[in-house]
Amino acid sequence: MNQKLPVLVTGGAGYIGSHAVLALLDGGWPVAVIDNLSTGFRFAIPDGVPFYQGDIADGAQLARIFAEQGIGAIMHFAGSIIVPESVENPLKYYNNNTAKSRALIEAAVQGGVRHMIFSSTAATYGVPEVSPVREDCPQRPINPYGMSKLMTEIMLADTARAHPLNYCALRYFNVAGADPQARSGQSTDGATHLIKVAVETALGKRETVSVFGTDYGTPDGTGVRDYIHVSDLAAAHVLALEALIVAPDRSLTMNCGYGRGFSVLEVLDAVDRVTNRTITRIMGPRRAGDPDSLISDNGLIRETLPWQPRYADLDTIIGHAMAWERKLTEIRAQG
Repeated sequence: MNQKLPVLVTGGAGYIGSHAVLALLDGGWPVAVIDNLSTGFRFAIPDGVPFYQGDIADGAQLARIFAEQGIGAIMHFAGSIIVPESVENPLKYYNNNTAKSRALIEAAVQGGVRHMIFSSTAATYGVPEVSPVREDCPQRPINPYGMSKLMTEIMLADTARAHPLNYCALRYFNVAGADPQARSGQSTDGATHLIKVAVETALGKRETVSVFGTDYGTPDGTGVRDYIHVSDLAAAHVLALEALIVAPDRSLTMNCGYGRGFSVLEVLDAVDRVTNRTITRIMGPRRAGDPDSLISDNGLIRETLPWQPRYADLDTIIGHAMAWERKLTEIRAQG
């Protein structure tokens, strides 16, 4: 792979975006970041990476970044991600995730940027009728978050048919863990991701972990999810970008997961095992719209990209999350 285009990472100060920045840097790609720091952290951006604090809907600023950095590709992570909040405040999600993505796509077309990787989600499937879920399963989102992401997928597909832009939409399953070298991790206060919450509890940052629903049609009655290590996910983004550059007339849509699931109780048991502590679990009712099981069929990404997950082990994911949580305590203590 000889041609390493300068890449603009939107939301590069956030959880997944910061890991994509690391994966690009590790691969020798020139990188710049734009982030409004509403949920991201300046410390997550490595020294020496050009950083622009701003909004992805600001076409004038984007045009300036494209010119200054010679941007040839965009990895788009900027957006809002909390499902219950999207139900309570749908217009926020249609603005941040849909309208602003439209502005970004327009700026890319006007600026001659030819490739875009889009951070999509398994939430676009809604409650799937089958598990594992394939890319050609019906997309019937059950909340504004999933719908806002699906609308961006549709905009990208339509734009790619009309303009010299190709894209890859990667539909994430449950992203977890942290950079193995503890260079970045999940830093959001009040995060709702199970492994993050469980690790915080094991370290005494929270008192309990809530288990939402114990009557699902699964072996132990709790919901089953496909957890993917954030660094394996970031590696998939870099490989997807290479695939777009090699075949500029082809766009891709692929699931990102390991193709196997763990129940909530299995995850909590693993956290107890890895941390050698017993975290207190509070059993509660189901949340609306949570499927029994959500597991990816990852055959397409494995056929399309030379993607070899390196951290597809639950204990490893938890260990890396734990190491980052400890480092995060140190970072915050230093102010």
